[in-house]
Amino acid sequence: MTMNTPPGWYPDPGYAGNGPAMERWWDGSAWTEYTRDASGATDPAFGPPPMPPYLPGRQGGHGRGRGPRIAAVAAAAGVVVAAIVGGIVLLGDGGDGGGGGNAQTGPAAPSDSTPPDGGDPAPDLPAPDSPSDGPTGAPTAPPSYDPDTAPDPGNGISLPVLSGWQAGRSSSGGAGVTTSRYPCPGDPSTECVRGGAFSRTAQGYKATSAKGIAKEDIAQNAEESYGTDGDSDRKAYGGITSHKELKESAVEVAGGKGYLVRWKVVTKKGDDGIVQSLAFPSPTMPNTMVVVRFGFDQSDKAPPLSDMDKIVKGIEALAGDGRSI
Repeated sequence: MTMNTPPGWYPDPGYAGNGPAMERWWDGSAWTEYTRDASGATDPAFGPPPMPPYLPGRQGGHGRGRGPRIAAVAAAAGVVVAAIVGGIVLLGDGGDGGGGGNAQTGPAAPSDSTPPDGGDPAPDLPAPDSPSDGPTGAPTAPPSYDPDTAPDPGNGISLPVLSGWQAGRSSSGGAGVTTSRYPCPGDPSTECVRGGAFSRTAQGYKATSAKGIAKEDIAQNAEESYGTDGDSDRKAYGGITSHKELKESAVEVAGGKGYLVRWKVVTKKGDDGIVQSLAFPSPTMPNTMVVVRFGFDQSDKAPPLSDMDKIVKGIEALAGDGRSI
């Protein structure tokens, strides 16, 4: 009889030794495009997202996760748009993209079927030697998913892809959804998006409860989405002049007890913004808290605020087959 190595996270056979060691998801028969840090965390610093949806960010409470700003970088087979809010990656012009990166220059999450180096598909890499090579805590199924959802297998959830929205993935491996993009009013060399949301593991916070994490994250979300870029000092919207809390409440998310905080931010240039930080326990990963950052322009060209509520209500647990429960 034959024995197949079970699905799981294993050392990335394509890792070249530059930067932190990575792990790649083995679906039981082939390597996939999903990768993460060898520590099992989706990224060392917080970033989210990403938001209006696309800001390459780092994991943790103090990383990057700019809102509607996104950096466009040329790739070998097309233009990859790296979401500033969560590091979400979109492929432009129908090309198979290679890597974008963090909101500015870091490597981006691979595209749907192309490995980070833009070479041949990952299945050409050798299979892992044994299940013991992989760390514990990995998802229990291959990351196949419903096209109407954006999966985050690392946190065991999916985000709904509403009409007019596009699914993506953050550079930290989380899920992201975004709408149309345009030149940022304060920095036309960078692209912003009208609306977006992205997920990531909640790491680097002093708080441990959903309420505490959401309240702690909202100011970071606002600044990284509509304020000053901590890495380059760029101000996509000229900076934030003031903010006002619009909503703060407990909310049910994927069957668990979550908490959200929503602010309106006034910018110096262009449209003002609505940002929201949502925190909740992962429905499938014990002792794991998840943060979803939202960022919407306050404009008739942006998605309605009702979409923010629809995304919250549409977050679901990821089943064993990688589909939403």
